[in-house]
Amino acid sequence: MSMNMRNKLAIESKRLDEINTFLMDPDNKLVSDLLDVVEKYGGSEEINRKAREAGKVENLMARLRKKNSPYLKDLEWLIEQRDKGAFITVGEYRKNILGDKVKEMKFNEDFAVTLEISACQYFLFFMIQARQAVEKGELMPSRFIRVRHMKEQEEDNDLLAMTAAMQILGASWCETLDTKGTDGSNIHLGGPETITGYFGGIGQPNDHPMKWVDEFLYYYTTYGVKQVLNINPGTILLGYMMHKIGIDIEFKISVYMGNDNPYAVFWTLMAARLFSRDDGSTSLIGFNFSNSVNNTTIEFSGDIRKSLGLEDFVRFEHHIFETWKSIVIQPYDRRDELLEVASKVKNISAKHEGGEIAVEQKRKHPSDIAEYFLPKIDITEKGLMPALTQNYMDKHETINNTARALTEKGLTFIAAPNLHHRDE
Repeated sequence: MSMNMRNKLAIESKRLDEINTFLMDPDNKLVSDLLDVVEKYGGSEEINRKAREAGKVENLMARLRKKNSPYLKDLEWLIEQRDKGAFITVGEYRKNILGDKVKEMKFNEDFAVTLEISACQYFLFFMIQARQAVEKGELMPSRFIRVRHMKEQEEDNDLLAMTAAMQILGASWCETLDTKGTDGSNIHLGGPETITGYFGGIGQPNDHPMKWVDEFLYYYTTYGVKQVLNINPGTILLGYMMHKIGIDIEFKISVYMGNDNPYAVFWTLMAARLFSRDDGSTSLIGFNFSNSVNNTTIEFSGDIRKSLGLEDFVRFEHHIFETWKSIVIQPYDRRDELLEVASKVKNISAKHEGGEIAVEQKRKHPSDIAEYFLPKIDITEKGLMPALTQNYMDKHETINNTARALTEKGLTFIAAPNLHHRDE
């Protein structure tokens, strides 16, 4: 009986034919609107060509040079330190922690955990972090998440500098577009006084998905920004569709999407697989779980991902620490759980968005996710930049503490590839 019931779940090929008929219909406005925006930028091949050119480190630095930006010297310093091997190697790092015991250890790189930090709002933060890493023999993350207003960081050249820096490190990074549900797109929602209105999701109503596509293509072709945050089922579908027609977009699904159980994970990955390219690749490069998931959920989700052939393409991103204020009940520390699951689930990212519990609770100004959305002028006028810098460096500390814990247990990690994973 149970097998007969299971068989009823099989999706008939005629249902897929119906979906394809809908997609191919020349009168389908959903598809036509997307193609119109793509054509505005010259079509898929031209879009990718422009993005590759715009994103070259030498071209980004040339633009900074033309603007007489002080960031140019910082990037030149970074390249110099990278080229002369000033950053600690993984081998050196392991030996510092394990001593002679390192010779007896066997590290399985197939289960390496990506070290991820969020949010690196300012190039200033990044440079303080990089200089300290050189000075103290610390690790730089291999993944950076950014949540600063795009137009604002475009105006003060942070976008140019960070885009160049990420490629110098060989790191992946994700930007957050300005077209999002907290931008006033939902005219009926405001701040905390209408918080229950957000319970159905942040939202990108009506024509905002097309504005999101337009904004992505602008930053992709102008700066080479390839990867962006995604918070809405509609823009997630558009990300799949853009990739399917040849645009090399990548996106990560935000924790705000609330994927908190294996059925939600299956739904999301199923769509990714349906729109994957012939080589199996998908634009869904990062999948952030809800903070409420446990290791059983992550392991189960790993089985789903593997079954759909997406294990190498979709990174699971999991918050190990969160900001002290405005997002979770504290204390929130998932490091011990990470140490348990890291040897069982491949392609997982340890996301650090807050400092150690013992550090945060003693800070006069602990980390607060609500401050991600403050304009720079407000931060400056309130004198908050030193405190926010310290908050960021507290996250850098948690990254290194996690790397140490993984190493002590014989587990592996991925730090900034061009800095730390060098031949010795």
